[in-house]
Amino acid sequence: MEDNGIYCFQVGEDTMENQRIDKVLGLALPSLSRSYIQKLLKEGLAAVNGTTVKPNYRVKCGDDVRLELPPATEPDILPEEMPLDILYEDEDVLVVNKPKGMVVHPAAGHPTGTLVNGIMAHCKGNLSGINGIMRPGIVHRIDKDTTGSVIICKNDAAHSHIAAQLKDHSVVRHYHAICYGVLEEDERTVCAPIGRHPTDRKKMAVNEKNGKHAVTHIRVLKRFHGYTYVECRLETGRTHQIRVHMASIGHPLLGDTVYAPGRTSPYKLEGQCLHAKVLGFRHPRTGEYIGTDAPLPEYFVHLLEVLK
Repeated sequence: MEDNGIYCFQVGEDTMENQRIDKVLGLALPSLSRSYIQKLLKEGLAAVNGTTVKPNYRVKCGDDVRLELPPATEPDILPEEMPLDILYEDEDVLVVNKPKGMVVHPAAGHPTGTLVNGIMAHCKGNLSGINGIMRPGIVHRIDKDTTGSVIICKNDAAHSHIAAQLKDHSVVRHYHAICYGVLEEDERTVCAPIGRHPTDRKKMAVNEKNGKHAVTHIRVLKRFHGYTYVECRLETGRTHQIRVHMASIGHPLLGDTVYAPGRTSPYKLEGQCLHAKVLGFRHPRTGEYIGTDAPLPEYFVHLLEVLK
């Protein structure tokens, strides 16, 4: 990508040939959503061989593709000074240990107090703008009541690199969780597609018909009476993946009020007992492996002691 926000490439003799231009651009720029790419196409910001094209144009070998990315819009979000538990930081990326109850980016009902508000104050405007004006720097996210590591990108180049690693599943993500019931196997892999719940659109579910490929590797760390402490390694990263997969095998997460219906936690918890502990990725500038390990939050440590 050029400094002026223009991305150019030529279609070679590979899997791109005869594919729709919106799909080709999505493969070439994994940090951009398909809907955003289609919006750019409709606005005439993409051209093939010097001529603007529609989203359904099918590319040919030798086509010269040019996409112009509009300048990032200044977000209408107030920076807020707040304490951030920083696990790693340099000029390109920032890894933050997100606390329980904090929303990652502003949305309806959560205009302030989000991680984005905090990182805007910390980074003073040096954040990537690829993911939309309400989500500067955000390349992935975790749920409000899930704690642990979140990568923040300080520029568009870093964002594109990290997004590509997330897409090819090379980012290392190990979560720690406590679930209901005692798992018999020491290790288990759940391979089940995840999509929208067929009747409750606010939930995700194992969906064989319309779901996307999803794989979670589970390892037992300790067994208690009626509960199990596990490590879940994500091979893919679907919405609510660990919560859905654990519920699908009859072991929903302790405290999960969405995917553990009918189960009441005997412990005072704020949402599911889930922590993004280990996070590893290739640095977008140097290619060096960066690994972070977010310590378990106090409530989690206390709960493990109680369960003993």
